[in-house]
Amino acid sequence: MAADNVLNALDVAKTQWYHFTAIVIAGMGFFTDAYDLFCISLVTKLLGRIYYHVDGSPKPGTLPPNVSAAVNGVALCGTLAGQLFFGWLGDKLGRKRVYGLTLMLMVVASIASGLSFGSEPKAVMTTLCFFRFWLGFGIGGDYPLSATIMSEYANKKTRGAFIAAVFAMQGFGILAGGIFAIIMSTIFNAIFKAPTYEVDPIASTVQQADYLWRIILMVGALPAAITYYWRMKMPETARYTALVAKNASQAAKDMSKVMQVEIKPDNVPPVQESSNSFGLFSKHFARRHGLHLLGTASTWFLLDIAFYSQNLFQKDIFTAVGWIPPAKTMNAIDEVYRIAKAQTLIALCSTVPGYWFTVALIDRMGRFAIQLMGFSCMTLFMFALGIPYHHWTLKENRIGFVIMYALTFFFANFGPNSTTFVVPAEIFPARLRSTCHGISAAAGKAGAIIGAFGFLYAAQSQDPAKVDAGYKPGIGVRNSLIVLGFINFLGLLLTFLVPESKGKSLEEMSRENEEARDETNVVEKDTLNRSLSYV
Repeated sequence: MAADNVLNALDVAKTQWYHFTAIVIAGMGFFTDAYDLFCISLVTKLLGRIYYHVDGSPKPGTLPPNVSAAVNGVALCGTLAGQLFFGWLGDKLGRKRVYGLTLMLMVVASIASGLSFGSEPKAVMTTLCFFRFWLGFGIGGDYPLSATIMSEYANKKTRGAFIAAVFAMQGFGILAGGIFAIIMSTIFNAIFKAPTYEVDPIASTVQQADYLWRIILMVGALPAAITYYWRMKMPETARYTALVAKNASQAAKDMSKVMQVEIKPDNVPPVQESSNSFGLFSKHFARRHGLHLLGTASTWFLLDIAFYSQNLFQKDIFTAVGWIPPAKTMNAIDEVYRIAKAQTLIALCSTVPGYWFTVALIDRMGRFAIQLMGFSCMTLFMFALGIPYHHWTLKENRIGFVIMYALTFFFANFGPNSTTFVVPAEIFPARLRSTCHGISAAAGKAGAIIGAFGFLYAAQSQDPAKVDAGYKPGIGVRNSLIVLGFINFLGLLLTFLVPESKGKSLEEMSRENEEARDETNVVEKDTLNRSLSYV
C-alpha cells in the first residue's frame, strides 16, 4: 500500500507537456524502426541489378529467392530475438538502463549495413545480412521497452492514445523512407544520366547506383542518434521503481522532477518485498494471466501473418495502376524512384491514417472493439479479394482491387496492428510487463516471417509455366488470399481471450492492487497474533 500515493498520482495526473515529450522520445525509436525495416524493400531491385546482372538476359538481374529471403528476412529474425532478450532485460535491470542500448545498436548497425564490405555479391550480401540481423536485434528491444515506458508514464484516461501514438510513428517512418528514397533517386537520376535496360543493359545501371542503396540504409541512423541524448535524460518509470525496485520514495522524487504532481518523498514509506510475488512460469501466473498471454501472443501472431503477406499482391497493385512499368523499360535508379513513389502513396493513403484513427478513438471505443472491428473487416476484405479473384484481375476492375487493398490495410492499422501493441503493455504485472510484451511481440514477428516468406512461396502459381524464377508451384494468389481470410477470422475469435483495459489503472488490470491488499492483510493478522500472544 506504500506505493499507492505514487501510482494514484500517475493515474489521475493531467495530460502535460512531459507526456508529449515522452511520446516523441519513445516514438522516434519506432520512426527509426519502421524506416530501417521497410527501406530494404526500396532497394532490393537495385541490389539485384547491381550484383546479379546476367549478360544477354532480356530482363534486369534480380536477387535469387534464397538471397532475397535472407536480405528481407534476417532483420525480422533479429527483431524476434531482440524482443525476447530486451523484454526480459527490461524487467531485470529496469526500463531506462536498457533503453539507450537498443538505440545505440540501431545506430551502429544502420551505418554498418550501408558499409557492407566488398564488391563481390557473396561478400556484400553476407555482411549486409549480418549487420541487418543486429539492426533487427536493436529494433526488437524497442517494442517492449517503448510500450512499457509509455504505459507506465501515462494516466489511465489517455493511456491507450499515448501508447498507440508511439506505435503510430511507424507510419511516419515508412513515409520518411519513401520520401528520402524519392529525393535521392531524383538527384542521382539528374546527375548520372542512364538509358533504359532494353536500350543498353550495362549502361542502365550506373556505377554510382552502388552508393544510392548504401545512403538510403545509413540515413536510418540519424533519428536514432538524435534521440539518444533525450532517452538518457528520462528517469526510470515510477511504477518500476515503486513496484519492482521497491523504492516508492525514489519514485516520488523522479516523478516530481518531470510531472506536476504533489507527492512529498519524505511522506512515502519504503515498500517491503511482497511474499505474493510470482514468476512467469509459476502456476499462479498461468491461472491469473495464462489465457491473457495466449490471447495477446496468438492475435499478434495471426495479425502479422496477414499484415506482412501484403507483398504477395503489392506488385500486382503497382503494375495494375501503372505506378511501376516493366523493369526493362527503366534504368536502375528510375526503378528505385518508381518503387519509392508507389510505397509512399500506399503509406499516405492507408497506413498513416489507420494508425491515427486508432490514436483518436482507442480511449473512446476501447481496445477490444477496435481489434474485433479490424479483424472482422480484414476477414471480409480478404475473402472479397480472394473468392472472386479472377474478377479483380480484369483491367476494368483493377481500381476496385486497389481500393479493397487499401481498405484491408487501413483496418489493419485502425485495428489489430495497433491494439496488439497496446494491450500487452497494460494487462500484466510491472515485474513481468516488459517480458510479456516481448513474448507477444516475438510471436508477432514469427507470424511476420511466415507471412513474408511462407506465403511468398505458397502464392506462386499452380501452373509451372507461370512460376517466378527459382520458385516451385504453390497454391496461387487466390487460394492464398482465402487462407489469409481464415487466419484473420481465427484472430477475431482469439480476441475474446484479451481483456478490455480502457479506463482502468495498470494495477487494476494486473491485479497488483489485490496483491498489495493481501500483503497488508497478512501483516495486520501477523501483528494481531503477536499482540494476542503477549496477552
